[in-house]
Amino acid sequence: MLKVAIIGAGAISKAHIEGYLHFTERCTIVVVCDIYEDKAQEHIDQFQLNARAIKDYKELLQEEIDLVSICTPPYTHATLTTEFLEAGSHVMVEKPMASSLEECDLMNDTAKRTGKILSVVAQNRFKTPMMKLKAVLDSGLMGKIVHVQVDSFWWRGHCYYDLWWRGTWEKEGGGPTLNHAVHHLDTLLWMMGSPTEIQAFMSNVSHDNAEVEDLSIAMLRYEEGSLGQVTSSVVHHGEEQQLIFQGAKARVSTPWKVKASNALANGFPETNHELEVQLQALYDMLPEVVYEGHTGQIDNVLTAIETGALVLIDGISGRKTLELITAIYKSSSTGELVKLPLTKEDLFYTRSGVQANATHFYEKKTSIENFASQTITTGSTYK
Repeated sequence: MLKVAIIGAGAISKAHIEGYLHFTERCTIVVVCDIYEDKAQEHIDQFQLNARAIKDYKELLQEEIDLVSICTPPYTHATLTTEFLEAGSHVMVEKPMASSLEECDLMNDTAKRTGKILSVVAQNRFKTPMMKLKAVLDSGLMGKIVHVQVDSFWWRGHCYYDLWWRGTWEKEGGGPTLNHAVHHLDTLLWMMGSPTEIQAFMSNVSHDNAEVEDLSIAMLRYEEGSLGQVTSSVVHHGEEQQLIFQGAKARVSTPWKVKASNALANGFPETNHELEVQLQALYDMLPEVVYEGHTGQIDNVLTAIETGALVLIDGISGRKTLELITAIYKSSSTGELVKLPLTKEDLFYTRSGVQANATHFYEKKTSIENFASQTITTGSTYK
């Protein structure tokens, strides 16, 4: 029976707890830790856990904890991850992986040296529509991918950034490009690989209590000439999120939609019904995932611990996503066309470099410890 510790008792930690409770024959939550110990106890009471609440995570470093879920603000991820890896625990850390590429490298180096698993949360990969879309793209039926459109549309009210750690480059590390679009950028990289060049713009149009952006647009160029566009936002009503891939022969997307065209004699399109039917049949025959979202990723990590198999999302994947996000911030802040990969000499490689060089839109003047409501939205089901 694997012993699990939850570090951080904010809203997202509930998704972790619910996930672990699907596998009570394989693991048990023994500790919930939060700097506000009463929040940790509330989770224990709500989920009727046979666990203890603590305030200081360092109490656990001398205990035999098999797996740690880190659900704290981004600026804490590197320290917590490396300390628990050094203590002999496997780690599943919430997105984004860290506040800087330097921290990602430290985390990955520590995981490699200790031989422990490091998995970065990217729960969208464990959703049936995403798994099916990935398989359709890999089939090659669409031909070469020539364009991808990523809409990471969310909406957050002005008070969202009143929480003490949000809205600052130091503690949150960025705005929706980092903390919301990270889901879709991870999926994009998983499905299509890394671009070579990025040109981006960002703004803060609705949240004058935050240093960071609330809206960004990035244009991507791939080595073979394909183009992409990514919009990251917390100012879009309706919270619609989608990925659209245009291939040489057809278009597919999540939420699922398929369109295929042939050329008439004059070059105008007519529907390629045969290819549409073929793509739809492939999509329909692909299996549903057994466990979705956080539960699916937890199952993947538990299996890796039990069998020695590789996790689907490791620290290398998490770093690649942060590298793309960092490039978007660099281009938006400097006006430069940014080329990947970023080097260790780059001004945006370190957390202090990001803080010093990223555009600061407003001064954060309002800061509260906690919200009374723990209700959150976690994105589309993509169905």
